[in-house]
Amino acid sequence: MIHVLLVDDHEMVRMGLSAYLSTLPDIKVVGQASNGLDGVNTAIQLQPDVVLMDLVMEQMDGIAATAEIVKELPNCKVIVLTSFIDDEKVYPVIEAGAFSYLLKTSSAIEIADAIRGAVEGKSVVEAKVTNKMMDRMRGKKEKPLHDALTPREREVLELVGEGKSNQEIADTLFIGIKTVKTHVSHILQKLELEDRTQMAVYAHRSGLVK
Repeated sequence: MIHVLLVDDHEMVRMGLSAYLSTLPDIKVVGQASNGLDGVNTAIQLQPDVVLMDLVMEQMDGIAATAEIVKELPNCKVIVLTSFIDDEKVYPVIEAGAFSYLLKTSSAIEIADAIRGAVEGKSVVEAKVTNKMMDRMRGKKEKPLHDALTPREREVLELVGEGKSNQEIADTLFIGIKTVKTHVSHILQKLELEDRTQMAVYAHRSGLVK
């Protein structure tokens, strides 16, 4: 039997979930709480296998409550069940230790399956949330190539953009001309460029040189 705690500030939501889950032979609702603080205290008292957690609640929100429950009951799985998929909610609660993330538009069967999956170690993340996470990861990969340069390489790139020769760069930075050539070679490789002309163009297009 899977013991479940419901934490949601909407009574009708709790009543609906409880009514459905109580019809299932392998799931038992052992308690309910209307806010995060009560949810934490009730979880510690009842030690459920799974907590269905809302996010926006008074006294203590679902993010803080999730962190506390995971800390106090490491074997308990917290499944977020919410209407929100904005970045300010999704990433913090996942970092807090949420095991699965569902929206309240999920069907009763999907919620029940997520509960069963949680005790088996199978996470479930709503498709819309997964898409947002993928978009965020893609965004990270789209950082400017020059972010990979060292501070010295960036200085050399800026000076190349200003039209300075290797000797002028060496004199400006008080380094040897061989060192300048090494930096230029590394920059070309990191920026995926072929020559100094392309480096100068890159520096201007990237706003490194005005």
